[in-house]
Amino acid sequence: MKFVGSALLALVSGAAAFSPVAPANGVNSALHASAPGRMTAPPGAQNPVTQQIARSGNNHPQSKAVWDKSNPVLVQGGSLKTWSFPTAAVERVQVVMKTEGRPLDANLELWQGPDNTPYKMRVYVEDGSARSFNCVIETPRGPNTVAIRNTANMEFPLVAGVVAAEVRNRESPMAGATTQPRTIQGGALRTYPFDPNVESVRIVLQTDGRPLNSRIELLQGPNNIKQVMELYTEDGMDRPFIAIIETPGSGNVVRIVNTATMEFPLTALVEADQVGDGRGPADAVMGGDGPGFMLDRAW
Repeated sequence: MKFVGSALLALVSGAAAFSPVAPANGVNSALHASAPGRMTAPPGAQNPVTQQIARSGNNHPQSKAVWDKSNPVLVQGGSLKTWSFPTAAVERVQVVMKTEGRPLDANLELWQGPDNTPYKMRVYVEDGSARSFNCVIETPRGPNTVAIRNTANMEFPLVAGVVAAEVRNRESPMAGATTQPRTIQGGALRTYPFDPNVESVRIVLQTDGRPLNSRIELLQGPNNIKQVMELYTEDGMDRPFIAIIETPGSGNVVRIVNTATMEFPLTALVEADQVGDGRGPADAVMGGDGPGFMLDRAW
């Protein structure tokens, strides 16, 4: 009997040597264990990698303001992220998306109530760092939810930021335009070429209250599409399309196609937003005297 008791005591003592040690925070779970020497970020902390991607490459001043106000979110390929605004006081939101230089392919939707999607858009950008996506969505009669789904593969993540924009007045987004808005009939298209010194373009599409179906393209050279947006809006007066497209380089052309039928015309305003150093297309660009030009070559 003594021998059996001693054997049981030795067995229990040996098993105790393999018992897991409770972590310092008192949570006894393998899910909360961390690798030695690795610190886990507290809840709500900003990811430095996401912040670096958000502020890299070309950034329009409005995009920079969104990154400063919002907490950029990394949306992996095939995943969905939502931003809900439960109050009706938010009547306009601004959405910015970009990548670290890889293609950007996403679906952007506005949800208002169950099974009601009054605004949806398909976005493709060849280089999400050189040309970040920047648009404004009208959200009257809240609550509203903005949904972004990354439709690309796992190798193509994107960074998104959504903030509530201030509405000072309810005048038309085309008010104060420097160019004349043009009507595009259903099934028709119109192109807008821009000079090389134009760094970004402002686009506004609107209807008289009818649905809005359109395809917006940015071309740079023959059949070289850099950015595509396929848009549907339930009411083109309440929820017009407002976006800023970055146009680095030369040979940029914006093409707008009204994909609806003849009964649904739209009004388009396309104008230069940011203009560079004022260099015209006929001015020569001197080369060979820049910093570091062939300095390592022995002549």
